[in-house]
Amino acid sequence: MKKYFYIIAFFCFILTIVSSSCNSSKTASNATISDEEKVAFNQVEGDTITISSDKTEYEITIIEPGFNAWLISTARPEGYYSQSFLENRNNIYVTEWNLRTNQPFNFNPNLYELQINYDRNIDYGYEVNYKLYNYFIFFQRKYNQRLGSFIPRI
Repeated sequence: MKKYFYIIAFFCFILTIVSSSCNSSKTASNATISDEEKVAFNQVEGDTITISSDKTEYEITIIEPGFNAWLISTARPEGYYSQSFLENRNNIYVTEWNLRTNQPFNFNPNLYELQINYDRNIDYGYEVNYKLYNYFIFFQRKYNQRLGSFIPRI
């Protein structure tokens, strides 16, 4: 009987350590928001950016205050990420985004208003994928959301 007590105590100890380390990583991501990001996040004027590619007929329009300023001042420059990296992350983020638009009682319907029609089998080009990816990073950091298992970093 004493043996089982030690095993249970050991698992409780491990569970406590794991849960405390998980909580610290969530708060650490919020502490790294720069002053430039705070300025972009606090903009209230409408910022409209159109994402399109000269090579394809696909286009995305984002109306989000501060996104364009954030993209210019904070985001990694074009060419930093490979197109396959951007496509893989966008697929994950779009899937989670669309799940949340279908659950207005569980997620804020003011944040997740419209579904995103993104097909992983279509080549949208680098620019579309780059700006869509950065919008997801901007959105997650501004509204303290997590659309995947990745911490939204710059």
